[in-house]
Amino acid sequence: MKRPRKRGSSVAVIDIGSNSVRLVVYEALARSLIPIFNEKTLCGLGREVQSTGLLAPDAVDKALTSLKRFRALCRVMQVGRVFAIATAACRDASNGADFIAKAERICAVKIEILSGPREARLSALGVISGIHHPDGIVGDLGGGSLELIDVRKNSVRSGVTLPLGGLALQDLAHRSLKRADRIVREELDEVPQLTAGRGRTFYAVGGTWRALARIHIIQSGYPLQVMHGYSLSAAEALDFSRRLRRLAAANMLADIESVADARRPLLTYAALVLEHIIRVAKPKTIVFSTFGVREGLLHEKLPEAERNKDGLICAAEELNQLLSRSAKHARELIAWTDRLVRVVKLRETEEDRRLRHTACLLSDIGWRVHPDHRGEQTLSLVVNGNFGAITHTERAFVGLSVFYRYAGLSEENQPPVTTQELLTPAQLERARLLGAAFRVAHLISAARPGVLPATHFRSQGRKLMLVFEHRLGDLVADRVGSRFRQLARLIGRAGSIVRR
Repeated sequence: MKRPRKRGSSVAVIDIGSNSVRLVVYEALARSLIPIFNEKTLCGLGREVQSTGLLAPDAVDKALTSLKRFRALCRVMQVGRVFAIATAACRDASNGADFIAKAERICAVKIEILSGPREARLSALGVISGIHHPDGIVGDLGGGSLELIDVRKNSVRSGVTLPLGGLALQDLAHRSLKRADRIVREELDEVPQLTAGRGRTFYAVGGTWRALARIHIIQSGYPLQVMHGYSLSAAEALDFSRRLRRLAAANMLADIESVADARRPLLTYAALVLEHIIRVAKPKTIVFSTFGVREGLLHEKLPEAERNKDGLICAAEELNQLLSRSAKHARELIAWTDRLVRVVKLRETEEDRRLRHTACLLSDIGWRVHPDHRGEQTLSLVVNGNFGAITHTERAFVGLSVFYRYAGLSEENQPPVTTQELLTPAQLERARLLGAAFRVAHLISAARPGVLPATHFRSQGRKLMLVFEHRLGDLVADRVGSRFRQLARLIGRAGSIVRR
């Protein structure tokens, strides 16, 4: 039985940034956040703060109008709790307090004006919530500031704030890229939070850096149109940033349709900042994260036991609960494949095991789709899913495992080549093996609980046996035997069915 969403269980975050004002509504305050509504307005509150010290009047009007709509939307959607935050522009502008007072009257909620260190910490917590065991430097580039902070797994160190947000840098440099280059160089040299990044990962957070990732995905013909977890080597990112700056110098950025008009002028400044970060920090990899301050704010509010859970497993359990025929069966499938791995002594790392368990939880989520399309539709759902704590390679592995469960292993039912490109031959073979195991398990049990625990694996030399308890003997059929022998061959064994 599916869990109905409790009335008033949803939570919303109103994020008043230096460039955009955004409302995101999540289904519930949980380890795996599920956004059910997301809207932003590019207001440009911080575009003149560095030069005038003030929030621009037209930007204020636009932001307040948006907040009225956001408040009305929260009423219509019956949001249980609303949290509101404001960042660099509001804390730096002399009329920021006046704007916040008006905004609070409209939103009917207290707005937290984040300090620089607080904003950096929430960005780091956002990355922790959306990246499995992060290790590197988080850089959150907004319209008004750049926050830098070191993160290792669940540990967050002290952060720093610099006036290098796109709007702030544009304002400080009087729209001169030459001046901007000098400002960025002076601000970033010898920043401790960067010098600790050598050979590690740099996590790029913020809308303008996401826009850079989107451009690179399109131009490179990358197989997944997913921003979160998209990664580049530092050398690739450096080359791309420099090419983007050359396009800007030739006035060729106006043709980039994948980026909002209001954000295009900031792309060059974002590329410039990223270029200097790579030069100073010397990271190994750049990973783009769509999880940031908003997700960090909600992650912070979870009980410690919830924060420590695996975000990917939580997301898979949620999808299993909502879409599978039996949530309990998926958990029994985890135990069944655990036994298979143990009996055949399949080499498996902790990460391999985590992905196998995830695939088990997702192995029946496509049952409502027409049989001819279950494989491709479920593959698409997994690789494009709106959840975190998973890399693009891992998305492809889990998605292909479930694809093979539905489509089979024959040559005429092959997955898209583009998805296969993300995996090594060994990873592809492992996904096929896991899919073959699912095909056996689901055929035996019809996805009903209570069946798989009554079947057991036995190994004898090069022979692998699937043993059925006497009460389930009538479930044995030629088709079951054929599928099990196929699974055994992938493991390098001969397979047979035994009734006990």
